[in-house]
Amino acid sequence: MKVEIYDALMRRQANRRDVLRGTASAAALLGLSGPMGGIAGTAFAADDLRAQILQIPGVGKGSPTDADWQKVGELCLGPTKANVKQGEFAGVELTFMGLNNQNLHNFLFRGFLKPWEAYTGAKINWIDLAQADYNARLQQSIATGTVDFDILEMGAPFEGDTAGRGLLDEMPDWAAKQIEADDLVSYLKPPVGTWDGKTYRVTIDGDCHTFAYRKDYFGEGSISGMAEPPKTWQEVNAASKALIGKTDPLTGQPAYGYLDPLKGWGGFGFYFIENRATAYAKYPGDPAWLFDPENMKPLVNNPAWVQAIQDVLDLIAAKAYPADQINADPGTTAFSQFLAGTGAMLMWWGDVGSGARTSDTSVVGDVVGFGINRGSNRVYNRKTGQWEDKYNEAPNMAYLGWGIYVTKRVSSDEKKRKAAWSAAAHLGGKDLSLWTSAYPSGFQPYRQSNFNYDEWEKAGYDRAYIEDYLGSNADSYNHPNAAIEPRIPGIFQYYSVAEDELAKGFAGQYKSAQETADAIAAAWEKITDQIGRDSQLKLYRASLGL
Repeated sequence: MKVEIYDALMRRQANRRDVLRGTASAAALLGLSGPMGGIAGTAFAADDLRAQILQIPGVGKGSPTDADWQKVGELCLGPTKANVKQGEFAGVELTFMGLNNQNLHNFLFRGFLKPWEAYTGAKINWIDLAQADYNARLQQSIATGTVDFDILEMGAPFEGDTAGRGLLDEMPDWAAKQIEADDLVSYLKPPVGTWDGKTYRVTIDGDCHTFAYRKDYFGEGSISGMAEPPKTWQEVNAASKALIGKTDPLTGQPAYGYLDPLKGWGGFGFYFIENRATAYAKYPGDPAWLFDPENMKPLVNNPAWVQAIQDVLDLIAAKAYPADQINADPGTTAFSQFLAGTGAMLMWWGDVGSGARTSDTSVVGDVVGFGINRGSNRVYNRKTGQWEDKYNEAPNMAYLGWGIYVTKRVSSDEKKRKAAWSAAAHLGGKDLSLWTSAYPSGFQPYRQSNFNYDEWEKAGYDRAYIEDYLGSNADSYNHPNAAIEPRIPGIFQYYSVAEDELAKGFAGQYKSAQETADAIAAAWEKITDQIGRDSQLKLYRASLGL
C-alpha cells in the first residue's frame, strides 16, 4: 500500500462506534459481499441451534464447565454426522497435542470431542503443554523427526517449520466443505494455512492483540487526570507514571497503569514488546518490520525497536509496575492482574474480551473498554533512517490464530486419517466457533459470522460492550497498516531468544535499551545463518508478498 493511500484512509477513518453502529456497517468493514443483516439476520433468526448453544451457560451465569463443553460439542455434531457413520472409527486411537493454559484449549477440546468420540467410536489420547513449554516441545519433535502426535493445535507462524518440512497431511475436500472456510475473515484466508498451494489448517481462532482499558481510570475527574484513554504509547507511559501512588477506584488497592509482562513465555511473550514496537516501526506502505527484505538483517535494533524497549525500562525505573512484575508473564498480566482488578491498561488476545463478562475470576466486566493497538505520534522510516513526526498505528496480528493440523502419521491409514480430519473439522465448525468466541476458550472471533451483534446480545452481552469488543477485533483485522508476522522456519527460535535477551535487559544486565536490542539482533543473525540465509530470505520475501 502506498503511503499516500494509507494517509488518506487514516484521514477518513471515522470513530469506530459510529462506523460499527449496526451489523450492516460491521459487514462492510469486514469486506463481506453484502450487509451482515442480509446474510445473517434471517438465517440466524431461524437458527435455534446457535441461540441454544449461546445459552450454555449464559453470560453472567458463571464460568462454563466440562458439562457445558460437552453439551455444546453434542449440539454441534450435525456436520460430523453428515460425513461420518455412527461407529465408523471404532478401534481408532489418535494422539492430540495442544495447550492446557488457564484450563482452556485442550480442556475445552476434551469436552467438545467427548460426544464426537461416543458417536464415531474413536478414542483420543492427550498431550497437554503449558504455553512456555510449547515451542520447545514442538521444535524437539521436528528436529529429531519424532512426531508422536496425529493432531496438533498450532499457530500459523509454525507452518514454515511443519508444512515446509513435509510433516503435515493435506486437508481433504470434504473437510474443507464441512468447516465452511469461506466464512473466515479475510486475513485468515490463504496463504495462511497453506504451503505450496496445499491447505493444511482448520482455523479455530483469529488472534490479534487489542487494547483493553479500565474506563473508571479515565474521564473527567478520574485518578489518571486524562479525559480520554491514551491514544498513543507516549500517553500510555505518561498515564502509567501519573498513577503511581494512587488508589484503584474499584478494589481500593494500589493503582497501576499499563501492564507489561516482563517474564518470557516460551517465545509468546515477544508479542508484547511487538505491540509497542509496531506503532514505531511499521511504516505505512512498508510490509517489513522484523527483518530487512533485502538481506534478512534484523530490524529489531533500529531506533524504533530501541524506543519500544526504552518505554518499558522507563516504567521499571519509575517503579510504575506492581511488585515482582519481573516475574509476571502474559498469563499473569491478563488473568491474575487485569481481570482480577489490578492495572488500568493491557494489550492481549481476545480472551480478555469474553472473559471479562463470562469468567468467575473477573471483577472488571462493568468497567472495561476496548480499542486497537495504541499508536505513536511519530514513526521511524527504515528506508530513510529518520523519524517522521506524524501519527501512526499498526495493530499487531499476533500469531495469526490457532489452528488444528493433522500430521503425516495418519496419511497411510485412510480410516485413521478420516478420523483425525473429522475431529479437526468438528473443532473448527462454524457454530462451535460462535460459542468459543463468546465464552472463555483461548480463542477470539475469526469468522465473518462471529460478528453478528444481535446474536451476542441474545446471549446476554449488552450492545455497547459488543460494539466495543468486536469492533476492536474488526478494526484490527482490517487495518491498512496491520503488522502481519512472517510464516518462516524458526520464527519462534527468533522470538524465544529475543525473550531471553529482553529479560536480561529488564533485569539490568545490559547497560541500555540499545545494548539489549543489539544482543537480540546478534542472536537473530546466528539463527538466520544456521537455518540458511538465502532460503530464509526467499521465504521471508514471499511471506511479505515481495
